[in-house]
Amino acid sequence: MRNDAAAVKALFQKYVVPSYARFDLALSHGSGSHVFDVAGKRYLDFGGGIAVTALGHAHPAITEALADQSRKLVHVSNLYYHEPQGRLAEALVNLIGPGKVFFCNSGAEANEGLFKLARKFGHDEGRFEIITAFNSFHGRTLAGIAATGQDKVKKGFEPMVPGFRQVPYNDLEAARRAISPATVAVLVEGIQGEGGITAATPEYLLGLRQLCDEKKLLLFMDGVQDGHFRTGRFQSFQRILEGAVPSVPDSRERRQSAAFQFLPDGISMAKSLGGGFPIGVFWARAPYADLLSPGTHATTFGGTPLGCAVALRILEVIRNERLDDNARKMGEVLKAGLRQLSRKHPNIIRDVRGLGLMIGFELAPGIPGLSHENTRTQAVQFVNLLHAAGLLTIPAGAHVLRLLPALNLRADDAEEGLKIIGAAAAKLAG
Repeated sequence: MRNDAAAVKALFQKYVVPSYARFDLALSHGSGSHVFDVAGKRYLDFGGGIAVTALGHAHPAITEALADQSRKLVHVSNLYYHEPQGRLAEALVNLIGPGKVFFCNSGAEANEGLFKLARKFGHDEGRFEIITAFNSFHGRTLAGIAATGQDKVKKGFEPMVPGFRQVPYNDLEAARRAISPATVAVLVEGIQGEGGITAATPEYLLGLRQLCDEKKLLLFMDGVQDGHFRTGRFQSFQRILEGAVPSVPDSRERRQSAAFQFLPDGISMAKSLGGGFPIGVFWARAPYADLLSPGTHATTFGGTPLGCAVALRILEVIRNERLDDNARKMGEVLKAGLRQLSRKHPNIIRDVRGLGLMIGFELAPGIPGLSHENTRTQAVQFVNLLHAAGLLTIPAGAHVLRLLPALNLRADDAEEGLKIIGAAAAKLAG
């Protein structure tokens, strides 16, 4: 294999808009939870394309679905019906609750659809404002950055699209106080990913549902990163609310009962839905599913036969191999290992949090082995240390690293990743 990393980087520098601060890696191919750079070095992938590669790299089921469907029908416009889109819509509705879905291409587009749904819902009453949370992330469109509760994504793009207001996350009273006569909806993540792996509490979610019912507001969940079984349930709120109904025996039926007790009015999804093939969707609850009538919303590429065939096959693999349970099991292995490292190196790893295979570990401030005059954050510097040792992770803010591996992560790969993180922490601890 030719070591042509410099040539690959030169192409990017000459022809690609420099909107990403890319890591100094040029990747070539992958298999399962491993990827390889153009020089042939192997990396254990705990980043998962930022929670995208649900089945890992080069999974045969995805390859077969792409090949099989491409021989039949790759694309038709949404002026016509085709079976894969209808079947995928049915599968998603069955995993959530009564309602309908709209297919698009990305999480940002899915959130844009929810914004339009909210405005359509409140239009006749002059209501358009959506309450979101500080440290949230809802995409890079103009409305998406207005909804996002992080100032760094807004800089240079002012004035913001009107109609969004941020309040502290997990603070029900702050949401209540923020409601105005113009408010029409509340949008939150079940687990804030870009914001540092912070999960909503059961009380917060249940309280938001009650508040929205009381004030006649729509409650939306951004499930782009934390959805699609990443937490061990299809959507993160289903996992967070497990055990919320004590009258039901502790069993799978109890978890299902808790989910039926709580249902948002809309959910945005993408990332793992296509396992690397671009596809997004939003689900709308039954009373609001028909608000976007013909002519009010559309897409060219949303819900193509090819994308839907891939997403259906991924759901089939997750179901047949019980990858929801594997996400729970491997997530506990990783968290237990990280907590042990935190106890061993408290001056390096300060906190461990998350659900399933959406895990964050927070670095202690002022780690001596890292540069504090460097413009790169502690998180980015630690990520680079792990790269050198053969592990991919994703920074979240200045001090948190995210682990978002494939849902079919194996035990030996989990242990290898922990050893690499442990070695890096030990090296910094001196």
